[in-house]
Amino acid sequence: MRIGELAERAGTTTRALRYYESRGLLPARRAVNGYRTYDESDLRLLRQIRTLQNFGFGLEETRPFVECLRAGHPAGDSCPASLAVYRRKLTELDGLIDQLQSVRAQVGSQLARAEEARAGLAAGADVPGGPEPRCELTAYALSDESHGGEET
Repeated sequence: MRIGELAERAGTTTRALRYYESRGLLPARRAVNGYRTYDESDLRLLRQIRTLQNFGFGLEETRPFVECLRAGHPAGDSCPASLAVYRRKLTELDGLIDQLQSVRAQVGSQLARAEEARAGLAAGADVPGGPEPRCELTAYALSDESHGGEET
């Protein structure tokens, strides 16, 4: 098959295929007329690359999976090098999850402090629920717009 058909079947672009070729992930076979030619095994390679990229793997991280398929294995993740990439990715994801949980805890603390402060203001106000906060900048912007942007 030609590059356009492969791109369509793989759900990508011909530009991406040429890039994968330049990175050594996709074979560069040419027909007598100079056109790139591909077969079903190339489609398997592309599907493996695209699946891993959709999971957040970088292009270089897909290389062991592609090499595993090229070596004739039934799946790209049946080789030790592919399993090592999975392990590294899981460690990376665990670190990111830890960071997100820390940020979430900090935001939760900030929200709790803000709600306590708001409750304190409301308790001291004459109106139940306290006065609504007023943004001076918004009030200025509105009065500025009402005069056509001219100061009065």
